[in-house]
Amino acid sequence: MSDESHPSPTGVRTAVVIPAAGRGVRLGPGAPKALRALSGTPMLVHAVRAMAASRAVSLVIVVAPSDGVAEVTSLLDAHVPAGDTVGRTDFVVVAGGDTRQESVKRGLDALPPGHEIVLVHDAARPLVPVETVDAVIEAVREGAPAVVPALPLADTVKEVEPAGTPGAPEPVVATPDRSRLRAVQTPQGFDRATLIRAHETVTDEVTDDAGMVERLGLPVVTVPGHEEAFKVTRPLDLVLAEAVLARRRLTDGF
Repeated sequence: MSDESHPSPTGVRTAVVIPAAGRGVRLGPGAPKALRALSGTPMLVHAVRAMAASRAVSLVIVVAPSDGVAEVTSLLDAHVPAGDTVGRTDFVVVAGGDTRQESVKRGLDALPPGHEIVLVHDAARPLVPVETVDAVIEAVREGAPAVVPALPLADTVKEVEPAGTPGAPEPVVATPDRSRLRAVQTPQGFDRATLIRAHETVTDEVTDDAGMVERLGLPVVTVPGHEEAFKVTRPLDLVLAEAVLARRRLTDGF
């Protein structure tokens, strides 16, 4: 499945790195989070298909648990060809590290020349719509070094003084202006050189790759996120994801 005959519509190729080496302990015992099934198909497969649904994406690099490269490769071989996007999109599986940051770096190390836009996407966000993927890519094409999809917050947010004991009352110290806050999703998009520089420069652990670019003093912009791009981290999220897939099957033939 070579992407040589399927360049991006603008001639600028886009690759995606999906770190999927985590165990997802909050979902309880069982398979690693990325391999949990949604409607009979592993979340990771849904995530790969979501990225490949964009015509601009020509390569997906999956970063698997260090002892699970063969398993993940077999999984993708078995499931992904069933999709209608594989003719345009290659995938590669590499071994991950001990942290998400290290796993993304290993995915970047496996990135071949010729892909100047790089997305980083959580395997635990299996249902992101293609419109969101395309919006991130387009913003990078237009010159933003880093782009994140984001949603306004529905809830009031309180800043607290963390308690030393789990479950203990925590004093409120501030109420941030909700209109200036956003909940960030993935895929996050980057100019390739910027993301590589961030991973070579920033050694502190951060919660997302855009945060690493912020540490470089470079601008990060947002594009509208989507409510279906939520992160599956707890059992209730699995129930919601199944409901979204059921609705898609009814309305879109998904």
